[in-house]
Amino acid sequence: MNDAPLFPPAVYTIWMVGLVLTFVLFIPLALYFLHRTWAAARGIRRYAEKALAAAGGIAANTQHIVALDATIGVAGPMLATAGSVASRLGTIADVLEARAQ
Repeated sequence: MNDAPLFPPAVYTIWMVGLVLTFVLFIPLALYFLHRTWAAARGIRRYAEKALAAAGGIAANTQHIVALDATIGVAGPMLATAGSVASRLGTIADVLEARAQ
């Protein structure tokens, strides 16, 4: 049997340095970035909940716009009729004033 190592000692050294770097540097760095991502996601969720509540309030406060549009649609002809009535009342007032004198 041959008790010689399978790889040269430099390979084992490089492998150990890689493992140490992984456990000492890369895993904590990955955990740090995962935590930041999780915190950002929580912040986005909080803002989304607030935006949803605000959107509900906006929807509740603007539901009567359709009724206002209908009122404006009816108001146009009413204004024309009111103008005609006002001119006729002006004529009647002039006639009554002339008779009173």
